[in-house]
Amino acid sequence: MAKKEQFTAEAGLQQLTGYIEEIKDLLSADLWGNIFLNCSKNEVLIFWLLYRKREVNMSEIAEYIHVPLNTATGIVGRMEKSGLIERTRSEQDKRIVLIRFSDKGMAQFKRLISELMSYGMEVLGSLTSDELKLLESMMTKVKDVLKQQKKKENTAKKVRRITIE
Repeated sequence: MAKKEQFTAEAGLQQLTGYIEEIKDLLSADLWGNIFLNCSKNEVLIFWLLYRKREVNMSEIAEYIHVPLNTATGIVGRMEKSGLIERTRSEQDKRIVLIRFSDKGMAQFKRLISELMSYGMEVLGSLTSDELKLLESMMTKVKDVLKQQKKKENTAKKVRRITIE
């Protein structure tokens, strides 16, 4: 049995970089030019939350993306300025500000999802049954590794208590 080859971060980065260089020109200009690819991680997460829930308040956004409320407010402000989302007052409680997609934002989100689904279906359709099983297994393994890493991070972040006399 052959010895398992040692995987290094440098080798992985080189392989990923090479892969991206090979496929970058194969993806459509619409996909690369789509505004969502110019968004931060938190903006993309907010779009996903809005897609799932249709409208949310600022506290829900802050909790979902794990940032303080003032940070979430700044992110939402930039997104509103670009015309992708809008703020409205709740009909039931005028103190509550609700965030939802603007027509422009929803159209762009749907276009991006459609484009990604098209590519995804092409790729999945080209795989054999065994390759699909292997892909599922690999995705599960990636998720498990990330969960373990998150556990390590949470364990390392324990609060140190200082006794005050």
